[in-house]
Amino acid sequence: QVQLVESGGGLVQAGGSLRLSCAASGRTFITNAMGWFRQAPGKEREFVAAISWGADTTTYANSVKGRFTISKDNAKNTVYLQMNSLKPEDTAVYYCAAGPLFSTSPRPYNHWGQGTQVTVSS
Repeated sequence: QVQLVESGGGLVQAGGSLRLSCAASGRTFITNAMGWFRQAPGKEREFVAAISWGADTTTYANSVKGRFTISKDNAKNTVYLQMNSLKPEDTAVYYCAAGPLFSTSPRPYNHWGQGTQVTVSS
C-alpha cells in the first residue's frame, strides 16, 4: 500500500499563492506517476496536474497552465503543487493521487490522499 498525506491548503486572497505538498510513504516503488486533482462543491473531481516519478514529464489542465507548477523531490518522496495567481474559481478540495500510469484521468490512480481545502476569496 501507498499512503499519501497532503498539506499546505488554506485561505488566500485572489492573486495570492499557496504551495501544496504530498508526502508519499509505503510501497512507493509501485507507482510511476503522481497527480493533483480537485473537487469543488457540487462539481465532479477534475484533473489539475501530473508528474512522472522517473522522468520530469509534467502535464497541466488548461485552466491552471501558466499559474500552477508541479514538482517533486524523489529523495523525500514528496510532490508539490505551487499555485500562483489564484482565482476564486480555484476554490476546491485538492487531492493528491498516485498510480502506475501517467494520466490526466483519475482512473489509473489507485492511491489517494485525504484532501486539503483551498479557499480563494475575491
